[in-house]
Amino acid sequence: MSDIPERITNLSPAKLALLRQRLKAQAAPGAPAIRPRAGGSGSSAPLSFAQQRLWFLSQLRPDSATYNIPGAVRLKGSLDARALERTLSEVVRRHDTLRTRFVTEGQEPLQVIDAAQPCPLPVEDLSEVPESEREEAARRLTVAEARRPFDLSRGPLLRARLLRMRPDDHVLLFTMHHIISDAWSMGVLVDEVGRFYAAFHVGGGRPPLPELPIQYADYAVWQRGRLQGEALEAQLSYWRE
Repeated sequence: MSDIPERITNLSPAKLALLRQRLKAQAAPGAPAIRPRAGGSGSSAPLSFAQQRLWFLSQLRPDSATYNIPGAVRLKGSLDARALERTLSEVVRRHDTLRTRFVTEGQEPLQVIDAAQPCPLPVEDLSEVPESEREEAARRLTVAEARRPFDLSRGPLLRARLLRMRPDDHVLLFTMHHIISDAWSMGVLVDEVGRFYAAFHVGGGRPPLPELPIQYADYAVWQRGRLQGEALEAQLSYWRE
Protein backbone atom coordinates (compact mmCIF):
# COMPACT_ATOMS: atom_id res chain seq x y z
CA MET A 1 0.00 0.00 0.00
CA SER A 2 1.28 3.48 -0.88
CA ASP A 3 2.58 5.64 1.98
CA ILE A 4 1.90 8.87 0.06
CA PRO A 5 -1.15 9.92 2.19
CA GLU A 6 0.86 9.48 5.41
CA ARG A 7 3.81 11.41 3.98
CA ILE A 8 1.59 14.28 2.92
CA THR A 9 -0.18 14.34 6.30
CA ASN A 10 3.22 14.71 7.99
CA LEU A 11 4.32 17.67 5.86
CA SER A 12 4.94 20.99 7.56
CA PRO A 13 2.43 23.82 6.92
CA ALA A 14 4.96 25.53 4.62
CA LYS A 15 5.48 22.39 2.54
CA LEU A 16 1.72 21.77 2.37
CA ALA A 17 1.23 25.29 1.03
CA LEU A 18 3.90 24.68 -1.60
CA LEU A 19 2.26 21.38 -2.59
CA ARG A 20 -1.10 23.12 -3.01
CA GLN A 21 0.48 25.74 -5.26
CA ARG A 22 2.08 23.10 -7.46
CA LEU A 23 -1.16 21.11 -7.72
CA LYS A 24 -3.05 24.24 -8.73
CA ALA A 25 -0.45 24.94 -11.41
CA GLN A 26 -1.01 21.44 -12.81
CA ALA A 27 -4.81 21.66 -12.78
CA ALA A 28 -6.67 21.29 -16.04
CA PRO A 29 -6.66 24.57 -18.00
CA GLY A 30 -9.92 26.42 -17.75
CA ALA A 31 -11.16 24.40 -14.75
CA PRO A 32 -13.20 26.69 -12.47
CA ALA A 33 -11.99 27.19 -8.93
CA ILE A 34 -13.84 25.62 -6.01
CA ARG A 35 -15.56 28.40 -4.10
CA PRO A 36 -17.45 28.47 -0.80
CA ARG A 37 -21.15 27.99 -1.36
CA ALA A 38 -23.79 30.15 0.24
CA GLY A 39 -25.52 28.82 3.33
CA GLY A 40 -23.25 27.18 5.87
CA SER A 41 -24.67 25.36 8.87
CA GLY A 42 -28.27 24.28 8.43
CA SER A 43 -28.05 24.53 4.66
CA SER A 44 -28.30 21.72 2.13
CA ALA A 45 -26.18 20.77 -0.85
CA PRO A 46 -26.16 18.06 -3.52
CA LEU A 47 -24.14 14.91 -2.97
CA SER A 48 -20.88 14.35 -4.77
CA PHE A 49 -20.97 11.42 -7.18
CA ALA A 50 -18.97 9.29 -4.73
CA GLN A 51 -21.41 10.13 -1.93
CA GLN A 52 -24.37 9.31 -4.16
CA ARG A 53 -22.98 5.82 -4.81
CA LEU A 54 -22.59 5.19 -1.07
CA TRP A 55 -26.04 6.64 -0.34
CA PHE A 56 -27.58 4.30 -2.95
CA LEU A 57 -25.86 1.27 -1.40
CA SER A 58 -27.10 2.36 2.02
CA GLN A 59 -30.69 2.39 0.72
CA LEU A 60 -30.25 -1.21 -0.39
CA ARG A 61 -28.81 -2.33 2.96
CA PRO A 62 -29.53 0.26 5.66
CA ASP A 63 -28.43 -2.11 8.43
CA SER A 64 -24.98 -2.75 6.92
CA ALA A 65 -21.71 -1.62 8.51
CA THR A 66 -19.67 -2.46 5.40
CA TYR A 67 -18.72 1.16 4.83
CA ASN A 68 -17.85 2.01 8.42
CA ILE A 69 -14.30 3.31 8.89
CA PRO A 70 -13.07 2.47 12.40
CA GLY A 71 -9.95 3.68 14.15
CA ALA A 72 -8.42 3.28 17.60
CA VAL A 73 -5.72 5.28 19.38
CA ARG A 74 -3.98 4.08 22.54
CA LEU A 75 -3.43 6.92 25.01
CA LYS A 76 -0.77 6.36 27.66
CA GLY A 77 -0.30 8.59 30.69
CA SER A 78 -2.64 10.89 32.58
CA LEU A 79 -5.63 12.00 30.52
CA ASP A 80 -7.48 15.30 30.67
CA ALA A 81 -10.94 14.06 29.71
CA ARG A 82 -12.44 17.55 29.68
CA ALA A 83 -9.76 18.80 27.26
CA LEU A 84 -10.30 15.74 25.06
CA GLU A 85 -14.07 16.31 24.92
CA ARG A 86 -13.49 19.98 24.10
CA THR A 87 -11.06 18.84 21.40
CA LEU A 88 -13.66 16.63 19.73
CA SER A 89 -16.22 19.45 19.78
CA GLU A 90 -13.73 21.80 18.12
CA VAL A 91 -12.75 19.35 15.39
CA VAL A 92 -16.42 18.64 14.62
CA ARG A 93 -17.10 22.40 14.49
CA ARG A 94 -14.17 22.88 12.13
CA HIS A 95 -15.22 20.23 9.59
CA ASP A 96 -18.73 20.56 8.16
CA THR A 97 -18.62 16.98 6.88
CA LEU A 98 -18.55 15.70 10.48
CA ARG A 99 -21.91 17.44 11.05
CA THR A 100 -23.51 16.23 7.82
CA ARG A 101 -26.46 13.89 7.40
CA PHE A 102 -28.30 12.77 4.29
CA VAL A 103 -32.01 13.24 3.65
CA THR A 104 -34.31 12.74 0.66
CA GLU A 105 -36.40 15.49 -0.86
CA GLY A 106 -38.68 14.15 -3.56
CA GLN A 107 -36.55 11.56 -5.31
CA GLU A 108 -33.19 13.26 -4.71
CA PRO A 109 -30.79 12.84 -1.77
CA LEU A 110 -29.34 15.99 -0.20
CA GLN A 111 -26.65 16.53 2.38
CA VAL A 112 -27.66 18.73 5.30
CA ILE A 113 -25.06 20.36 7.53
CA ASP A 114 -26.23 20.75 11.10
CA ALA A 115 -25.08 23.50 13.43
CA ALA A 116 -22.11 22.76 15.66
CA GLN A 117 -22.96 21.32 19.07
CA PRO A 118 -20.83 20.07 21.98
CA CYS A 119 -19.60 16.56 21.21
CA PRO A 120 -20.04 14.23 24.22
CA LEU A 121 -17.46 11.51 24.78
CA PRO A 122 -18.95 8.35 26.35
CA VAL A 123 -16.52 6.53 28.66
CA GLU A 124 -16.51 2.75 29.17
CA ASP A 125 -14.63 1.91 32.36
CA LEU A 126 -12.85 -1.45 32.04
CA SER A 127 -10.50 -0.90 34.95
CA GLU A 128 -12.59 -3.18 37.16
CA VAL A 129 -12.35 -6.07 34.69
CA PRO A 130 -9.66 -8.60 35.73
CA GLU A 131 -6.39 -7.62 34.09
CA SER A 132 -6.08 -10.97 32.33
CA GLU A 133 -9.42 -10.33 30.58
CA ARG A 134 -9.17 -6.59 30.03
CA GLU A 135 -7.54 -6.53 26.60
CA GLU A 136 -10.03 -9.07 25.26
CA ALA A 137 -12.92 -7.02 26.67
CA ALA A 138 -11.55 -3.93 24.92
CA ARG A 139 -11.18 -5.87 21.68
CA ARG A 140 -14.82 -7.04 21.83
CA LEU A 141 -16.07 -3.50 22.43
CA THR A 142 -13.89 -2.18 19.60
CA VAL A 143 -15.25 -4.75 17.15
CA ALA A 144 -18.85 -4.17 18.27
CA GLU A 145 -18.45 -0.42 17.82
CA ALA A 146 -16.99 -0.85 14.33
CA ARG A 147 -19.90 -3.11 13.31
CA ARG A 148 -22.68 -0.85 14.55
CA PRO A 149 -24.45 0.65 11.51
CA PHE A 150 -25.20 4.33 10.99
CA ASP A 151 -28.49 5.95 10.07
CA LEU A 152 -27.43 8.36 7.33
CA SER A 153 -30.57 10.46 7.71
CA ARG A 154 -30.11 11.11 11.42
CA GLY A 155 -26.41 11.36 12.14
CA PRO A 156 -24.02 12.10 13.57
CA LEU A 157 -21.90 9.99 11.24
CA LEU A 158 -18.89 10.22 13.52
CA ARG A 159 -18.87 8.28 16.79
CA ALA A 160 -16.24 8.60 19.49
CA ARG A 161 -15.90 6.42 22.58
CA LEU A 162 -13.25 6.20 25.30
CA LEU A 163 -12.26 2.91 26.93
CA ARG A 164 -10.57 3.33 30.30
CA MET A 165 -8.17 0.42 30.82
CA ARG A 166 -6.62 1.95 33.93
CA PRO A 167 -6.20 5.54 35.21
CA ASP A 168 -3.16 6.11 32.98
CA ASP A 169 -4.16 3.93 30.01
CA HIS A 170 -7.04 4.58 27.60
CA VAL A 171 -8.21 3.59 24.13
CA LEU A 172 -9.95 6.24 22.04
CA LEU A 173 -12.27 4.75 19.41
CA PHE A 174 -13.42 6.58 16.29
CA THR A 175 -15.96 5.29 13.77
CA MET A 176 -17.02 7.25 10.69
CA HIS A 177 -19.16 6.34 7.73
CA HIS A 178 -17.36 6.33 4.39
CA ILE A 179 -19.89 8.79 2.97
CA ILE A 180 -18.23 11.56 5.03
CA SER A 181 -14.74 10.15 5.31
CA ASP A 182 -11.94 7.97 3.96
CA ALA A 183 -8.61 6.61 5.19
CA TRP A 184 -6.95 9.96 4.50
CA SER A 185 -9.61 11.74 6.53
CA MET A 186 -9.03 9.44 9.52
CA GLY A 187 -5.39 10.53 9.49
CA VAL A 188 -6.43 14.18 9.41
CA LEU A 189 -8.88 13.59 12.28
CA VAL A 190 -6.28 11.92 14.51
CA ASP A 191 -3.69 14.60 13.71
CA GLU A 192 -6.04 17.47 14.55
CA VAL A 193 -7.25 15.77 17.73
CA GLY A 194 -3.61 15.58 18.83
CA ARG A 195 -2.99 19.26 18.01
CA PHE A 196 -6.11 20.60 19.71
CA TYR A 197 -5.71 18.37 22.75
CA ALA A 198 -2.13 19.54 23.28
CA ALA A 199 -3.24 23.18 23.04
CA PHE A 200 -6.29 22.83 25.30
CA HIS A 201 -4.57 20.63 27.90
CA VAL A 202 -1.26 22.47 28.21
CA GLY A 203 -2.11 26.12 27.74
CA GLY A 204 -5.86 26.34 27.36
CA GLY A 205 -5.39 28.05 24.01
CA ARG A 206 -5.99 27.06 20.40
CA PRO A 207 -3.48 25.54 17.97
CA PRO A 208 -2.41 27.71 15.04
CA LEU A 209 -4.70 26.04 12.50
CA PRO A 210 -6.38 28.39 10.01
CA GLU A 211 -10.07 28.07 9.30
CA LEU A 212 -10.79 25.92 6.26
CA PRO A 213 -11.39 28.03 3.13
CA ILE A 214 -13.63 25.36 1.55
CA GLN A 215 -15.57 22.37 2.81
CA TYR A 216 -16.49 19.07 1.17
CA ALA A 217 -19.98 20.28 0.28
CA ASP A 218 -18.33 23.10 -1.68
CA TYR A 219 -16.48 20.46 -3.69
CA ALA A 220 -19.73 18.55 -4.31
CA VAL A 221 -21.38 21.69 -5.71
CA TRP A 222 -18.29 22.36 -7.87
CA GLN A 223 -18.20 18.78 -9.15
CA ARG A 224 -21.89 18.80 -10.07
CA GLY A 225 -21.50 22.10 -11.87
CA ARG A 226 -18.45 21.00 -13.79
CA LEU A 227 -19.53 17.50 -14.83
CA GLN A 228 -22.41 18.29 -17.12
CA GLY A 229 -22.91 18.88 -20.81
CA GLU A 230 -19.88 17.98 -22.95
CA ALA A 231 -17.65 17.24 -19.95
CA LEU A 232 -20.11 14.68 -18.58
CA GLU A 233 -20.77 13.16 -22.00
CA ALA A 234 -17.03 12.67 -22.54
CA GLN A 235 -16.79 10.73 -19.28
CA LEU A 236 -19.88 8.62 -20.06
CA SER A 237 -18.64 7.86 -23.58
CA TYR A 238 -15.36 6.56 -22.20
CA TRP A 239 -17.12 4.03 -19.98
CA ARG A 240 -19.62 3.04 -22.67
CA GLU A 241 -16.73 2.17 -24.97
